[in-house]
Amino acid sequence: MPGLFAKTPPPPGKRTFNKTPENLIIDESSLDNPDLGPFLLKLARDTIANGENPNKALDYAIRASKSFERCPGPGLDLAKCLHVVAAIYSSLGRFKEAVESLNRSILLLDVDEPGSMVKFSGYMQLGDTYSMIGKLDRSILCYESGLKIQMEVLGNSDPRVAETYRYLAEAHVQAMQFDEAENFCKKTLEIHKEHCSPASLTEAADRRLMALIYEAKGDYEPALEHLVLASMSMIANGQDNEVAAIDVSIGDIYSSLCRFDEAIFAYQKALTVFKSTKGESHSSVALVYIRLADLYFKTGKLRESTSYCENALRIYSKPLPGTTAGDIASGLTEISAIYEALNEPEEALKLLQKAVKLLEDSPGQYRTVAGIEAQMGVIFYMVGKYMDARKSFENAITKLRAGGEMKSAFFGVVLNQMGLACVQLYKIGEAATHFEEAREMLEQECGRYHLDTLGVYSNLAATYDAMGRVEDAIEILEYILMMREEQLGTANPDVDDEKKRLYELLREAGRVRNKHGKSLENLIDSNSFKMKKEGKKKWGVFGLRT
Repeated sequence: MPGLFAKTPPPPGKRTFNKTPENLIIDESSLDNPDLGPFLLKLARDTIANGENPNKALDYAIRASKSFERCPGPGLDLAKCLHVVAAIYSSLGRFKEAVESLNRSILLLDVDEPGSMVKFSGYMQLGDTYSMIGKLDRSILCYESGLKIQMEVLGNSDPRVAETYRYLAEAHVQAMQFDEAENFCKKTLEIHKEHCSPASLTEAADRRLMALIYEAKGDYEPALEHLVLASMSMIANGQDNEVAAIDVSIGDIYSSLCRFDEAIFAYQKALTVFKSTKGESHSSVALVYIRLADLYFKTGKLRESTSYCENALRIYSKPLPGTTAGDIASGLTEISAIYEALNEPEEALKLLQKAVKLLEDSPGQYRTVAGIEAQMGVIFYMVGKYMDARKSFENAITKLRAGGEMKSAFFGVVLNQMGLACVQLYKIGEAATHFEEAREMLEQECGRYHLDTLGVYSNLAATYDAMGRVEDAIEILEYILMMREEQLGTANPDVDDEKKRLYELLREAGRVRNKHGKSLENLIDSNSFKMKKEGKKKWGVFGLRT
């Protein structure tokens, strides 16, 4: 391609090898040449494939996009080039630029052939990018947009559509939206059963995902059924390691069902296979050790539980090549929970702090880190370190807000814990703010009658009383008592406890119980989320709900 490039000549006496040019100087006028874009794009792809500097690959890809931009046509080549640009940006951790490139590629194309499937690819890549930075709601919307385009082109029962259904099922699992995940996974399974041979590896993978969803929903029997069928498929295909991984999941189900002997048998089977195929220091072996540690704790064998924790920690202290930071952090978090249950909070905190350090620089791990920091806050609270607890909860809340995770039950629970820490520090006004937001969130995500929602109501009533907002506190307590009486009956101990709290507060206010409580709408309107100056720090009537 003469006349397009000016290459730096090699030093005298040196051989010139056929490789990617180190210094590629492009004349601006040459960008109009229709051959330049494809050539530069190939250079970018070759640079990536050869493991060379990704910044150099990015430079080639951006120049290619500029060339494609000048060429007439439907924009297909430019859209495909922008997909490569976005992939390189993502590999460099520059997710904002990746999202911008993908959005631009999507806007270039109409939803008709031949650009429809390129647009589908753009939506799917954009969904993956949002998933990497933890924005699961946006990720799901992108996958749904891609699915709509794909179904218009391929129909409803194409195997490629099944793969997109699976993407959506996995995304909903990550977002803890298990009903939606179940619906998409069922569609995936139906299509694969139609197109794949019986006992196929594809169907086995679908069943493992379905089992995970059922387990998360607490439907253990159907989860176990899917795991057994998946295991049979893997055995038929000679996939020993996959069979062992399924045995671990089967052990988890048996443990949840308190069938401990069967759980131990499943775990030991998996442990034997992992040790023989992957080695005794593999992270898979550590995972089974953790499962056994948890099981032995449940059965009161504390010495065995501690021993298995120590075995797992030895593996994580000297991880094998290929072990990811996420695997280690996940293992440390699970071991921490066991140490916390063993009443060793200091050891539990050390492990959580190590887990955070492993993940703090990893893109897309903000939600995991927020969960770990929230757990640290709980332990700090339990041991009376309320300032540290408040800081940990604050870090978690900040990450969840930044990632757009403000519409989840988990976020509501963390807000409630933050409020409790503020109470212990006598920051009563701040506590009320967090309880009010937690109430709104849990009411939206869990419903008015959920125990977590009612618990936050109870904490808010106590906070209002301490602020001198006695009438607001009484209204909330009357509402809580009405809800509990409807759910549990008037003779339930929890109802009796609420009655005592309400009557004590009414006695102090010189009133009697109003048998006709106001509606929730009136209750919220009367509170109107206004903050007053902190009043008296009075907690005698109330026991705060964690």
